[in-house]
Amino acid sequence: MPNLEHPAYPASDLLHLESLVPCRESQVSMLLSIFGERQQFSFPSIFIYGHTSSGKTYVMQTLLTTLQLPHVFVNCMEYFTSRLLLEEILIQLQSSSTDREQTCSVHCDTLNDFVRLFKQAVVTQELQDQTLYIVLDRAEQLREMEANILPAFLRLQELTDRNVTVVLLSEIVWELFRPNVGCFEPFTMYFPDYSIGHLQKILSQNHPPEYSADFYSAYINILLGVFYMVCRDLKELQHLAALNFAKYCEPVVRGEANERDTRKLWKNIEPHLKKAMQTVYLREISSSQWERLQHDGGEPGQLKGLSAHTHVELPYYSKFLLIAAYLASYNPVRTDKRFFLKHHGKIRKTNFMKKHEKTSNHLLGPKPFPLDRLLAILYSIVDNRVAPTANIFSQITSLVTLQLLSMVGQNDQLDGPRYKCTVSLDFIRAIARTVNFDIIKYLYDFL
Repeated sequence: MPNLEHPAYPASDLLHLESLVPCRESQVSMLLSIFGERQQFSFPSIFIYGHTSSGKTYVMQTLLTTLQLPHVFVNCMEYFTSRLLLEEILIQLQSSSTDREQTCSVHCDTLNDFVRLFKQAVVTQELQDQTLYIVLDRAEQLREMEANILPAFLRLQELTDRNVTVVLLSEIVWELFRPNVGCFEPFTMYFPDYSIGHLQKILSQNHPPEYSADFYSAYINILLGVFYMVCRDLKELQHLAALNFAKYCEPVVRGEANERDTRKLWKNIEPHLKKAMQTVYLREISSSQWERLQHDGGEPGQLKGLSAHTHVELPYYSKFLLIAAYLASYNPVRTDKRFFLKHHGKIRKTNFMKKHEKTSNHLLGPKPFPLDRLLAILYSIVDNRVAPTANIFSQITSLVTLQLLSMVGQNDQLDGPRYKCTVSLDFIRAIARTVNFDIIKYLYDFL
C-alpha cells in the first residue's frame, strides 16, 4: 500500500514520487496536504528548515518536478542582491514562452516594479487558475538584503493578489529570521536528520549492477559503522562510499574471498577507511589522487598535513603568495637564479657553499625578504601571468593579518616593506599539495 495518497494527483505519479524520496514520505505527505489541489489557494509562505543534507532542496525539486507543478527555484547564495533575486524570479517565470534574449532584458529595480511585472507574467503564462510556487533556497541570505524583502516575500500572495506560495529553505530556525518589528508568520516545517537506518536504506539503493544488493548493503553497513559518529552528511557519505568501494571489492576480484566472506573483506578495507577518516569533508586531494594513493599502497604518513588542523582555507593566489614567501625566507638570495631562471647556465652547488655550508636554513629559521623578491618568485612559480594589481597586495595584507607572514622592521618609504614567513614545513607542503606544486624541488636545503 503506497504511503502517498492525494485525490488531485494520479496514483502512478505519487508512486513514482515515493520511490524518488525514500525516508521522507511523511514530509512529502505533509507538503501535499498543505498544497492541496492545483486551483486551490495554499499557505502564502512556508518555511522549511533542517541541517545540511537533510533532503530539503532535493525533496522540493523532486516534488514540484514530478507532479509538474508550476514553480520557480532560486538559490539566494547565487543571486545575492535583491535586484538579482527579483530579476531571476521574473526571468524563470517568463522563460517558458519567450526566447532567452527577450527574457534577459527584464529590469526590476524596486519591489513595486517586481509586483507589477509579476502580475503581468502570471497572466501571460496563464497561471491564474493554479498555484505558482516560488522556492528560495539558502533563504538565510535574505537577512542580508533590504529590510522590506523578507516581509514582502512572506505576504507576496496578498501584495500581488495572485495564487502564489513562497517556500523558504534554510538551515537555521525561524526565530533567527523574524524581524524586530514583526512580520507575517509562515507555516514552519522541520526536516529531521537521517537516522542510521535511513542512511543505510538510501545508500544501499546505489549498488552497482555487477554486485548483489546484499553485498553492497554489507559494505554500506561497514562504512556507516566507521563514519556515522563523525559524519552524518548524506552527500559526504555518498562520496566516501563511491571512493572506497573498489578497494572493498579487491579480494573478490582477485578470487581470494567471496561476497559473503565479511571478515576478509573487513580486514582489507579497514586501514583504508582509517586513512579516509583524516580527510572527511576535505578536498585537499582529488578523488583520482586518493585512488592512486590506495592503488600504490600508500602509508598514512603520506597524508601528513591533510587534516583540518594543519592549514586554513586560502584563495588560489594567496596559496602561491605563501609558497613564494616560504621560498624567499628559507632560500639564500644567490640561489634564486638557480631555481627560477630557465636559462641560468651551468651552476654548481659548491659555488654557493660558504663556511656555514653544513648548516640548514630551516634550523637557522626564516630570513626577512623585500616585497620585490616575493613578487619576482611569485611570477616565476605561477603558470599564468599575474599582474601586480591591488588584489595581490591586499592578499599579502591578509596573510599578515592571519599571522602567516610577519612584517619586519619599519615600513620605510625608501626601502619598502620586508616580510618573514612564519609557517612550518608541514604546513607549506600541505598548501603546496592543494595546487599541485612540488615545493621540495625548490628548497635549497633539500638539494
